[in-house]
This record gives sequence, C-alpha cells and structure tokens, in this order.
Amino acid sequence: MNTQSPLPAPGAPLQHYISIEPFDLQSVEAMTPEQSKVFQASQLRLMWWKFRKHRLALVSGIFLAVLYFGILICEFLAPYNLHTRNMDYIYSPPQQVHLFHNGEFIGPFVYGRQMMLDMDTLKRNYIDKQDDVQRLRFFCKGDSYQFWGLIEGDRHFVCPAENGQLFLAGTDRLGRDVLSRMIYGARISLTIGLVGISFSFLLGIVIGGLAGYHGGIFDLIVQRIIEVLQSIPSIPLWLALAAIMPITWSPILIYFGITVILGLLDWTGLARAVRSKLLALREEDYVLAAQLMGAGSSRIIRRHLIPGFMSHLIATATLSIPGMILGETALSFLGLGLRAPITSWGILLTEARSVSVIAFYPWLLLPMLPVILVIMAFNFLGDGLRDAADPYK
Repeated sequence: MNTQSPLPAPGAPLQHYISIEPFDLQSVEAMTPEQSKVFQASQLRLMWWKFRKHRLALVSGIFLAVLYFGILICEFLAPYNLHTRNMDYIYSPPQQVHLFHNGEFIGPFVYGRQMMLDMDTLKRNYIDKQDDVQRLRFFCKGDSYQFWGLIEGDRHFVCPAENGQLFLAGTDRLGRDVLSRMIYGARISLTIGLVGISFSFLLGIVIGGLAGYHGGIFDLIVQRIIEVLQSIPSIPLWLALAAIMPITWSPILIYFGITVILGLLDWTGLARAVRSKLLALREEDYVLAAQLMGAGSSRIIRRHLIPGFMSHLIATATLSIPGMILGETALSFLGLGLRAPITSWGILLTEARSVSVIAFYPWLLLPMLPVILVIMAFNFLGDGLRDAADPYK
C-alpha cells in the first residue's frame, strides 16, 4: 500500500503550513525542571553556580571580602591607636586569651603582667600574674583616633580592661601594639594592589589591544619597548625607581609613587597576552561584521574582543595583585618604599631585620602571616574565577 502523499503537479504552488501558536521551549524539547533552569539561566547566574562549586575559591573570596571590609573600619577594629606607646611593656610577647579562671567561667580575659629584666642578657621577661584577671571589653571607649583622618572617634571593637593591657600579637621596641599596627597596615598593603592593578590593566589592555588589532609599525615599537623592559631585572629596577623619589615628598606622594612604579613594571606581560589574543580574534567573522556596520576600533576591542578572553584577564588580575603587594612589602622592608608615618606590612617587617631581634622577639614576624594568607587567597580565588568565567566548558 502506498502511503506517500501525491506530488504536486508541475508548476503548482507549494503548500506551506505555519503555526501561529506562541513559541514554547518545552514543546520543542521535553526538559526536566533542572534542565530548564540551567537552559534559561543568565550568564552571570551560570558563572555564580560554577564558582560556588569551587569551595576553596569561595572561602578565599569571603576571606578577602572580610579583609577589604575591615580596612574601611580599621580604626574601630584596632584595640589601640596606631601611635599609642606603652613604655612599660616594650617587647612584650603576645598574651593568651582565657575563658576560665580556677574552673569558673569568666569570659574572655587576659592575665596582667609583670616585667623582670634579665641582667645577663638585658632581655625583658614578662610573667603572667595569675591573680590579676583583666576582662576584655567590647564596643567600648578607648584611644581616640580620627576616622579616615576626618572624624574624631574613640569607639573600639575590643579594648583592654580599665588600666589593663591587651597585646594579642605582642609589642615592638617602642611598646606599640603589633596587632593594631597590622590592622592599620592592611589599609595600605591591600589598597596598593588594587590601585596598582588598575593602572597596569589600563596600560596593558590599551597598548596591547591597539598593537594586536592594528599591528604594523605601532606593534613593532611596542614589542621592542616590552622586550627592553622585560630584559631588566625587576628588583634592581624597583630599587632604582624607588631611590629617585625625593625624600622631601609627603607620605601620600610616596604612596602614589610606589603604586605607579609597580603599575609601570607589571603592564608588559598583560600587554603581550592581550596582543596575542587579539591577533587571533581579529580574524573572526563577527569582527568583520562589526567593521562593516561602522564600529570603530575602540568599540570592537572593548565590546567584542576583550570579553572573548575575560577568563584570562581575571586570572592575570588575581595573580598581579599579590605580586604588587609583595613588591611593596619588599621595597618597604629594604627601606626604599613607603616611610613612616605611613604603616604597611612591609614597614612592620623592618622591625625584624636583625637576627638577634628575631631570636629574642619572634612575634615581630607576625606581619608576614597576613601577607602569606592574602597571596594564597588571591591565587585560589583566581582559579575559581578563571573557571567560572567560561561556564559552558
């Protein structure tokens, strides 16, 4: 039996059938609710779903978010003012926080201390007085400060007991609380990476993008400049550029000077990466279509080419920020970076230059701990963001 439809006569018009019903994705292909949720999700939502699967990156992101929020209120978080000196407690070791005294719950407290001088080594030894219980105070009045140098205040998150002491990270040679100075130093050390990477990305994307998109003599000149800069050892170049800054500059000018130096030295690698990507992407059909529609070079680079390798840019940024933090720390540690009264983690580490100081007062190396944690957190965060930037893989 022939079930085929008869063919239309030669020259007869073909019959077309068009459905006027609204288009329904579910009618085209049967999908489960989970599949439909993924299929209809936006790009940002897909990125977030993939990022939160990377647990280490998620924890690192939360850790960095807390740190960057903390630098906004570091005056409130620090137990002491940045410049407060406790001359009776020079080189005091870290105090331990206790909850129970003689089996009775007291709450967070520390024991008072008594200093004894070792006449053989002239070392200050501190002994906890077990009968002197000093309860910690929270959301309390303490040392006065200027919030961001503008508003007078004296409220702190935690304070020592009345006429007591609280040195959770010990004190330095002037009796200043190391923990408070670490909290204040985070504002400089963490922001210098963000400001520096902004300057570096601006140079790298603009110069590398123009060199890769247009090529020609401009590309040739840019490549020779990059080769010259990359052939110079970074540390001697840092030292040379930092040494030419006038000693009469204010701390703010020195801060921006160090930021510019770090940005000038970091843009070359990004520029080459952007150039190589654009050399490949500029031959794509969608670039030709944008050109035929009259789009300018800047719009094509900004709207069509750079989003194509955003995952690489994110990974580069998260690796460059800790590099700049390390650069500032190294310059300040060598005495060629930031100078007092500005406080950063690198400046705090200058207290531990001497081997004898490290042997007798090892807690002065504690500012090295946040540097290590921040660098590891940025690396883990970069891994998660790089994977999440392309959620379709």
